[in-house]
Amino acid sequence: MTGRGGWRGAGPEIVIGLIAAAALGGGAYAFAGTAAAVLTVTGAGVVVLAGLRVLTPGDEVAPPPEEALAARRGQTTTFARFWRRHSDVQAATRSLAAYDFELRATLQHLLAARLAERHGISLYDEPEAARRLLARGGRDRLWFWLDPGREAVTDQGRAAGIPPRTLAAIIDRLEHF
Repeated sequence: MTGRGGWRGAGPEIVIGLIAAAALGGGAYAFAGTAAAVLTVTGAGVVVLAGLRVLTPGDEVAPPPEEALAARRGQTTTFARFWRRHSDVQAATRSLAAYDFELRATLQHLLAARLAERHGISLYDEPEAARRLLARGGRDRLWFWLDPGREAVTDQGRAAGIPPRTLAAIIDRLEHF
């Protein structure tokens, strides 16, 4: 996902955080009064802001090359990687360009590994054999999303992304492939 709107999908988590802060402040108020409650909520806010500063990436002037992006992702914490992947999946379900930018390559690599390990087929050298194997059981509709020969969509936000049910079917197929 690009730099804008990264917090839009985190509504439930933000609400949970606010409820936790209110409970923390309420507990401090019950045990030590108003001053303790204010001090506790303020301290929690400082800790949260410091944590967000560490976990969120800064603004970039220009998009980094693929190698730099991969290296930077390898250095982030597990929590940050989880939220990055979460936002990538959310963006991929909204925009075909977002799907093609990040999630498509990941799913193709997983499919290529499964095909090579279990069936001796190269996804990139033998795409028709891979398509036939993937289509067993009537799942030919999944090939559009995994086809290494399909041109990537670059028109930001015009075409709808991968439907969640289709994404779930691809993941299920990869698990049982």
